[in-house]
Amino acid sequence: MKSPEQLRSHQWYGTDGLRSFSHRARTRQLGYLPEEHLGKPVIAILNTWSDINPCHVHLRDRAQAVKRGVWQAGGFPLEFPVSTLSETFQKPTPMLYRNLLSLETEELLRSYPVDGAVLMGGCDKSTPALLMGAASADLPTVFVPAGPMLPGHWRGETLGSGTDMWKYWDDKRAGVIGDCEMQELESGLARSPGHCMTMGTASTLTAAAEALGVTVPGASSIPAVDSGHDRMAARAGMTVVDLVHKDRKLSDILTADAFEDAVTTVLGLGGSTNAVIHLIAMAGRAGVKLTLDDFDRVARTVPVLANVRPGGEKYLMEDFHFAGGLPGFLSRIPDLLHLDRPTVCHDTLREQIAGAQVHDDDVIRTRDNPVAPEGGVAVLRGNLCPDGAVIKHIAAEPHLLRHTGRAVVFDDYRQMQRTINDPSLDITADSVLVLRGSGPRGGPGMPEYGMLPLPDHLLKQGVRDMVRISDARMSGTSYGACVLHIAPESHVGGPLALVRTGDSITLDVDNRVLRLEVDDDELQRRRAQWTPPPARHERGYGALYDEQITQADTGCDFEFLARPGTVQDPYAG
Repeated sequence: MKSPEQLRSHQWYGTDGLRSFSHRARTRQLGYLPEEHLGKPVIAILNTWSDINPCHVHLRDRAQAVKRGVWQAGGFPLEFPVSTLSETFQKPTPMLYRNLLSLETEELLRSYPVDGAVLMGGCDKSTPALLMGAASADLPTVFVPAGPMLPGHWRGETLGSGTDMWKYWDDKRAGVIGDCEMQELESGLARSPGHCMTMGTASTLTAAAEALGVTVPGASSIPAVDSGHDRMAARAGMTVVDLVHKDRKLSDILTADAFEDAVTTVLGLGGSTNAVIHLIAMAGRAGVKLTLDDFDRVARTVPVLANVRPGGEKYLMEDFHFAGGLPGFLSRIPDLLHLDRPTVCHDTLREQIAGAQVHDDDVIRTRDNPVAPEGGVAVLRGNLCPDGAVIKHIAAEPHLLRHTGRAVVFDDYRQMQRTINDPSLDITADSVLVLRGSGPRGGPGMPEYGMLPLPDHLLKQGVRDMVRISDARMSGTSYGACVLHIAPESHVGGPLALVRTGDSITLDVDNRVLRLEVDDDELQRRRAQWTPPPARHERGYGALYDEQITQADTGCDFEFLARPGTVQDPYAG
């Protein structure tokens, strides 16, 4: 164990100067005895709980379990409220504020008398934001996933949040169901605290966190309201105190091997395309170079084994958890992992998954019976996306994965909403819907607009998928032949800005190609006529965002946060 003098918090509490006297006096003001905290590891619990975030509404209670674990292990817990990033309510998108939470996390951990941290989150952007900031601060750290909500139910059907919302909304527009059914669905789709219980962005990113080695084993799939979630939170509190004494910092966990294993995990789960952006950004904060090419390389080596919607056929996260969870999943691909790297709970990943089992071979498939033979995300290149684009091809109708069609272009999302049903656009099932103005700067914040709605007349004909192309993202619960994250985005003059209605576009997923069938001379003429759009923000945080945000292929981080370099600890004396 570390001596009291070796703890980082000793700078605040343990010296003979005026400042330490003041810190001790103010801690007495908080009602704490000297015996409760002096000489003990001080653990910051960063809690993203909020009344407006249904994914995290239970974390106020879970923080008490974390504190219980910290006290049991001989530490001193302090809870800090941080931004909540509610995917459901925050507009235009929490992605606009991911880097703000990461900055808040980094500076909070650096500026207060803490020796280690427990991060509490799970809603889509909170997991990468917390881990990005913590990686930059580099203290002993454990992540507590919020956990998936209970499965939805409606008229004998099991519902997946997000995924079934899109499905039944299209059914309503097609006239298949009416207002009464939709009112019932409102009460049946999301039944408890917790994040989406499909393999959407939230479940994908918490699984990635577990694969990185920063959670208690099995933590990422425990349902939010299960008593096991309380026990996991307490274990996380005990674990972080042990990490402080071992001086095992986050940089010891977040290695290049760990990130490659996280990529392998995400692709083998058939996870969200959003993980591509977030893992690249997280790796950058950890000093690890991760690129789109790494995702495409790994995708060709790992099969999709998680039969969880929307990439899988029918199961949800609770099924995945009781089938063996992530330890069971990883036990099926040990030859694809770096087993000798450390995690927060074990000296090696090999120890962590030793003895893990799968209890249902249809939920977590065997490698001779995969959901798909290759990873669930493909990286595309071509003259329309020189810096790359992605598609979750396992969630698309197969006949669209090699397709050439006539482009129908929308300059922004509002225009698309107003005109998608305009008969003069002559949209057919073979058309390629193109949305621009929705990237990191153009959105702003790269909203989840990428699953463009299909026109009503096609829905009524039974059409449920079309090729759709954008510089936006889409929800991890979404599905369809949606090409996303086109880089560079149209707002900064990427080739997407030059597409015109009537152009021919080719998508060829097998060959990883996305091509605008327009010759170079014509594209040069169009570029000469293009003028940059006005800035989205004249002041405030939005102006900072506009100045600093990077493109999708490099993680959409802020340049001043992503750049290499060190930041000194504050002088506390």
